[in-house]
Amino acid sequence: MNIRTRLKKEWNLTQKTFARFLNWLNPDPDQAGEKYEEIRRRLIKIFACRGCGCPEDLADETINRVINKVPEIAESYEGDPALYFYGVARNVHHEYLREKPHPPQPPPADGPFGTEEEYECLEQCMENLQARSKELLLQYYQEEKGAKIKHRKRLAEQLGIEPNALRIRACRIRMDLHACVLECLQNVASK
Repeated sequence: MNIRTRLKKEWNLTQKTFARFLNWLNPDPDQAGEKYEEIRRRLIKIFACRGCGCPEDLADETINRVINKVPEIAESYEGDPALYFYGVARNVHHEYLREKPHPPQPPPADGPFGTEEEYECLEQCMENLQARSKELLLQYYQEEKGAKIKHRKRLAEQLGIEPNALRIRACRIRMDLHACVLECLQNVASK
């Protein structure tokens, strides 16, 4: 089963399962929430540093898998739960790489938006997106932190889809945009 199929899988998460998961992270609910956010940030960074086109989705996939394993491992697991996440993330990353070959990543950017060529290619590729895809991507990346989660939930409701389906759509658009930018940069470099 490839990573896209797995991302489409409906995880059977209940409030009880999620509560047990948080308790496994830390018995104190506030500290458990902080630990969860810290682990998610680190997972996103790991996937982004490895050049994955959809690091947030892969981080969420990793978390979903761990949540579903907690009933089996909670009693016997010793040590920092974050380490378990990183092991699962390694497997998710391997599946992501097996899905299809990924083009090499461009060199690190010079500034907040990268080089002028990168910025121009991004602008050009954004203009080439279908209006619906462009609007979805722009809407998807509005807001910060907790407001971002609420905004994305509302966006999914407006589109009549589940939040996971919204993440998958955004991931696919990002992957297409990423491929377009890389192709544009290769064309610029060959001139």
